Amino acid sequence: MLLRHTSTNVVERNALTVNPAKTCQPIGAMYAALGIHRCLPHSHGSQGCCAYHRSTLTRHYKEPVMAGTSSFTEGSSVFGGQSNLLQALDNLFTVYDPDVVAVHTTCLSETIGDDIPQIADKAREKGLIPAGKYVIHANTPSYAGSHVTGFSTMVRAMVDYLAEPSAAKTQAVNIIPGWVEPSDMREIKRLCWQMGVEATVFPDTSDVLDAPQTGEYEFYPKGGVTVGELKQTGSAMATLALGHTASSAAARALDTKCGVPCEILDLPIGLSATDRFVDALRRTTNVTVPQYVEDERGRVVDIVTDMHQYFSGRRVALWGDPDQLVSLTEFLVDLDMRPVYIVTGTPGKKFLKRIDKALDGRVPEAKVRQGPGADMFLMHQWIKNEPVDLLIGNTYGKYISRDDGIPLIRHGFPILDRIGHSYFPTVGYAGAMRLLEKILDAVLSREDRESPEESFELVM
Repeated sequence: MLLRHTSTNVVERNALTVNPAKTCQPIGAMYAALGIHRCLPHSHGSQGCCAYHRSTLTRHYKEPVMAGTSSFTEGSSVFGGQSNLLQALDNLFTVYDPDVVAVHTTCLSETIGDDIPQIADKAREKGLIPAGKYVIHANTPSYAGSHVTGFSTMVRAMVDYLAEPSAAKTQAVNIIPGWVEPSDMREIKRLCWQMGVEATVFPDTSDVLDAPQTGEYEFYPKGGVTVGELKQTGSAMATLALGHTASSAAARALDTKCGVPCEILDLPIGLSATDRFVDALRRTTNVTVPQYVEDERGRVVDIVTDMHQYFSGRRVALWGDPDQLVSLTEFLVDLDMRPVYIVTGTPGKKFLKRIDKALDGRVPEAKVRQGPGADMFLMHQWIKNEPVDLLIGNTYGKYISRDDGIPLIRHGFPILDRIGHSYFPTVGYAGAMRLLEKILDAVLSREDRESPEESFELVM
């Protein structure tokens, strides 16, 4: 029966969340830390917390995710975890020799009130942190925020700990890509290369969580932004932060600390958002957009023009991360589709205003919800009352898809039951074509499956 018992009677809930449209902060912090070359994430809390965070990332990326843990016991839970973290740092640097240990807290260590900078200073005084090695930290209790805010906090820590101010500015641009897949980070770098823009992307999980199979295991894959590159972010000419929720905090911190001006953009998902990103690169670096990039855009427009009849008027339900939802919503509206249900569990003051701008008044019936009561149960109740043609979100939507016979396009985090999301981008013009293909495949496959024999067409 799965979810067929879901009631159509929507009741406002203040203290109960059912199947939240988010996961916890430490997962985001761990993912961001993996985007630094030779960085070992460290979970300051219980062993079970670290195991959950590692396993979720491993299941999504189908790659081994390594991290340390302070392995709190009953004593640590009462008296604090300083001794555990001191011993952990000694072990990590001695055995695994990382360049950076990125410590993130959990509910337990946050409730106790462990002072991570003080413990790190103590470790350096005791000689537990070798010369030329670094410890950075992010406060990420799971009872606040979400995986996206945890990601944001760790990326800001990269700036706070490693960026170095410089009076002499280079021609390089910093790009903070937000929570996207390794393939998306690679696509962002490819676009910059095509335009002749020197860019430092941080964090950068390409060639870390989508590393090629060589027959030999590498504890630290070749990818990731280096410590040296992070230090030089303070001498860049500008920063482009992609995604208000995931990237703006680090960009503003870099501006405050190093005087690097920043521009906060939407994730370049879809046509309009990618146009704004490409234009920002052009304006910031005073380059000309090459014909190759214009041709890519033209191919996106060609697909939209050719297949508009299959996009037009389709009702869509979306859930996931705020930055992704804003750009996806705008893209769907550009396609003349109707994103009628939008849900995110990630908090943030600007999301509702940003979604309203993306909808542009063209979908007056749209229902948008954010916060504790914004969950998959509410999403299903809305769908039970007024069905949709398409679902776009993570794996947790497969139950709704199965019970109500609605096609599901997997997008976002986590995707636990399919492969490909970490290898094929959905940002940029190439990513837009990938999304268009997935949408069309889902819509037309359903038409083939459900059409009567007299209207079953060979050519669509």
